[in-house]
Amino acid sequence: MIIGVLKEMNVKEQRVAISSIAGMPILNVDEARTCVVIKRSLGSGFAGLANPLFTYPHTLMLLKDAKKAIEEIVKGFKEL
Repeated sequence: MIIGVLKEMNVKEQRVAISSIAGMPILNVDEARTCVVIKRSLGSGFAGLANPLFTYPHTLMLLKDAKKAIEEIVKGFKEL
């Protein structure tokens, strides 16, 4: 499991030189078998860019406060 902030999870297609987020570090989650994105809403982030990752077939969206969601996920793993 990798946990990263959404600005690190924008897919490579958005990393063009003219993009407002060009040059930022990236996790290649678009290459993952399954990706879970935790966000409070589907609104655009600070850069105001839509993230194509949200529409990928391997992406699951969990609309919830990230801190609470991670706490629940960790608790679930511990109960296994």
